[in-house]
Amino acid sequence: MKLNKITQLHAFLEAVDKAKGEVYLTSDEGDQYNLKSQLSKYIAIGALLNDHSEELELYCQLPEDEPLFLKFFYEYPETL
Repeated sequence: MKLNKITQLHAFLEAVDKAKGEVYLTSDEGDQYNLKSQLSKYIAIGALLNDHSEELELYCQLPEDEPLFLKFFYEYPETL
């Protein structure tokens, strides 16, 4: 899922923390941020908050984690 601008960062990171598998953001340039890694998470937050956030795509390692983000997108539709 391509992300637009995440305005509710705290709620987004709560969904990441609840996920059982890895959660990744990938950029159009091929950069991949593992949001379960603290270092990658800080770098990804910077990318989410700057002007290039629309170039990021979200991937879940485990299909059972996807409903966490679908709920988030339902509550914050401006994110997509």
